[in-house]
Amino acid sequence: MRMLRWICGKTRKDRIRNIEIQRQVGVAPIDTKIREGRLRWFGHLQRRPTNAPTRKLDSIEIVEIRRGRGRPKLTWDALIKRDLNGLQSSPSIALNRAQWKSLIHVADPS
Repeated sequence: MRMLRWICGKTRKDRIRNIEIQRQVGVAPIDTKIREGRLRWFGHLQRRPTNAPTRKLDSIEIVEIRRGRGRPKLTWDALIKRDLNGLQSSPSIALNRAQWKSLIHVADPS
């Protein structure tokens, strides 16, 4: 956001909301772009053969270790499931590259 404000010639002292700055510059929200990258990587992993080292990580069972206090850590699987639920999609669509790309792509507003 600091770079976007600099492009517009604004500072935090001008008290302009982030959404307005993003609208002026014409970029998509950062969280949606991060989600797009995360799902793009998930699609790559899904299309790899099951014996590939990156796919073997899916089958690793994590032993329950007593954690400290507070909210549990968000795992990669839980994050991907949340992203897929937000898109109302399933992981099997990732096998079709063109369909997957059109599903997860976040266009910059113009």
